[in-house]
Amino acid sequence: MKRSIIPSRLRTGKKSAEESIGKSLERIQGNGFTWISIQNPDREVIEELAQEFNLNSLNIEDCLAKFELPKLDAYEDHFFLILHFPPLFSKISVPQVSQLSVFMGKNFLITIHQGDLRPLVDIVKTCKESQDNQRREQLLGESSGALLHEIIDVLVDDMLHTLRRIMANLVEIEEGVFDERRSVARQISRLRKEITILRRISSPLKRLVLETGKQVQRFIPRDDDDLKLYFDDVIDHLDRIIESLEESRETMEIYKDTDFVLSTEKTNKVLAVLTMIFTLAIPASVIGTFYGMNIALPGGINEEQISIFGSYSTFIIIICASIIPAGLMFAYFKKIGWIG
Repeated sequence: MKRSIIPSRLRTGKKSAEESIGKSLERIQGNGFTWISIQNPDREVIEELAQEFNLNSLNIEDCLAKFELPKLDAYEDHFFLILHFPPLFSKISVPQVSQLSVFMGKNFLITIHQGDLRPLVDIVKTCKESQDNQRREQLLGESSGALLHEIIDVLVDDMLHTLRRIMANLVEIEEGVFDERRSVARQISRLRKEITILRRISSPLKRLVLETGKQVQRFIPRDDDDLKLYFDDVIDHLDRIIESLEESRETMEIYKDTDFVLSTEKTNKVLAVLTMIFTLAIPASVIGTFYGMNIALPGGINEEQISIFGSYSTFIIIICASIIPAGLMFAYFKKIGWIG
């Protein structure tokens, strides 16, 4: 037997709960049911709704929390559901998931979120715009279960849009991996994060949508069997998302390894060139080191100058002594294949 929440303690002089939450609470009348949409939930508002619909106190705490694990709790006259959906990746400081809490009974549907589920916000606007709106009639003209299906279906379709963007980014990364002028390591890491978040969300979401489809059957007319087919269609979309994410994850691992191998090869080439330049400069460095000392050396300033090749004989001999060993090393490196 479920526990109902304790009465809310409203202080004297405070605004009413619905006034305090303002535009974040919308109460929309459907065909035989009421849809209450809440953004950025306020405790007093939730407690008043708990009294009105006899909701469980533990579920109230769950929907007020910023993050709770996905779950479904079923009761005699309603069920409570927490679903996770991917955040908007356009911002750096977004949370790891966007959470949707749902209370559903035969004559009511309550959805609670932090306002970051844009498709759900758009549905609320559509239902408020016009009484004669065809889309509004489609959303509110049947039952609370049909509306819940529409909400979940739209949010899952939004995941498909995110998946398509990921696939497009995969093509771009593939081009960048084989372009030596570009670095795609940061893009690969960011996309791997998005894929990981989507994979972490999709599998529990599929399980809960499957259970939700069964629970919804308790609160809809017995002759309405189409709704089960609609939930099955959402499951098919989730199967496609999960399968595509697995393929994308494997592709990303290939691109990551390829980028690492190519980057290592490029670094090795640079190091090889620098090493050979340093090696070829060794003879000149040795000779320059000796003749830079303040001691008497053959051909030095304090010695009698060599004049075999004229006044610059000493300079010519030193240059030859530097170039000939470097040339011999270059020919040897080329012979053994170190220089392509």
